[in-house]
Amino acid sequence: MTPDATHDPALTSWVASAQAPGCDFPIQNLPHGVFSTAGGAPRGGVAIGDMILDVGAALRLGLLRGEAAEAAAAPSLNGLMALGRAAGLRRQVSALLATHSPAEAHAAALLVPMAEARMHLPTTVANFSDFMASIDHCARLGVRRDPKNPLPQAFRHLPVAYHSRASSVRVSGEAVVRPHGQWPREDGSVRFSPSEAMDFELELAVWIAGENALGTPVTMEQAPGRIFGVGLLNDWSARDIQRWEMPPLGPFLAKSLSTTVSPWVVTMEALAPFARPAPAIEPPPLPHLDSGWNRAHGALGIRMQALIVTPRMRAEGAAPAVLTDTDFAHLYWTCAQMVAHHGSNGCNLLPGDLLGSGTASGPEDSARACLAEILLTGPVTLPNGETRNYLLDGDEVIFRARAEAPGATPIGFGECRAEIAPAIAWPA
Repeated sequence: MTPDATHDPALTSWVASAQAPGCDFPIQNLPHGVFSTAGGAPRGGVAIGDMILDVGAALRLGLLRGEAAEAAAAPSLNGLMALGRAAGLRRQVSALLATHSPAEAHAAALLVPMAEARMHLPTTVANFSDFMASIDHCARLGVRRDPKNPLPQAFRHLPVAYHSRASSVRVSGEAVVRPHGQWPREDGSVRFSPSEAMDFELELAVWIAGENALGTPVTMEQAPGRIFGVGLLNDWSARDIQRWEMPPLGPFLAKSLSTTVSPWVVTMEALAPFARPAPAIEPPPLPHLDSGWNRAHGALGIRMQALIVTPRMRAEGAAPAVLTDTDFAHLYWTCAQMVAHHGSNGCNLLPGDLLGSGTASGPEDSARACLAEILLTGPVTLPNGETRNYLLDGDEVIFRARAEAPGATPIGFGECRAEIAPAIAWPA
């Protein structure tokens, strides 16, 4: 993760929208995704400005070459991630899209407007594990359980996680149906009905590259190379169901209802300028979760926001209201430590596997990254006067993020959004 010529702030693209102020996808970004157009099959693309570079079209024109480019053109990115990190392909794509490239003459064949494309899941997700790596999130909610010992015993020694549901991972834009579940009433009787406490969790999606044989651990030296890239992830949570079902084995139906991910995968190469020193950990991590590289470069400076649009706001044409404004660099455990811990027992991590960072809360009140934390100080009051405890039907939650650093061109992630749909009528 060393910045190179592809990160040069002076680099521009012949795709004019890549230079627009506030653009998520300048030429310094170049994230991968899977898209389709009307009547067409899903295929691989690269985001540039408000357009998508059709990787298959570039291959057919001889403008891209090699195994990585062929894998990036496929209807899922598993094959590309199986090859490991994609620095060589990034350099090819950057040269193709740079100002004065002869590829501009083929613009009509190469580019698809994002507005005309449908986005798909980046990979076929075989496994999804979700972490709890924010000490601020864990401590805030842990105080309710045990004020004297808010953190789980293991939290300061390893990044806590659980294996979640891969089959219910969905791409941004698909609605989330309010789930039915079981939880107790105030009088102690137990009910089964639609959840009344739907919540979001603002997280980073970590996409795995390469593969290790079952029984072969992933070391901290190997872990950075096992991360292909990252995106945004909403770990939807039904809090009433979750509080009832968690003891003693952890989340189950409260989390498996749906997980929303953003469609674009921002590569670790693109994020090189935004690496930061990892937070200090006390006590120091055991050697298998420690490395000089991680201490110096393991954290990522990514500003992350959660916003809401209610049905009334939508009808009035109001802008989304910000609920959370946080920085991913606050997390206690880094992405590399998550990968190394996950593989420390020899678990075979597969290309295209998904890790959730856990709720990315920071120390400030404005950085509380889920409603369960925000509501500790009372209901949310929105700019139009509406109030919310948990989410109501028709509410849409939107995640946005931007990586920024002095001397670097800021890059974005695109949106991760979904609306809460009403519960279905329970089958008779």
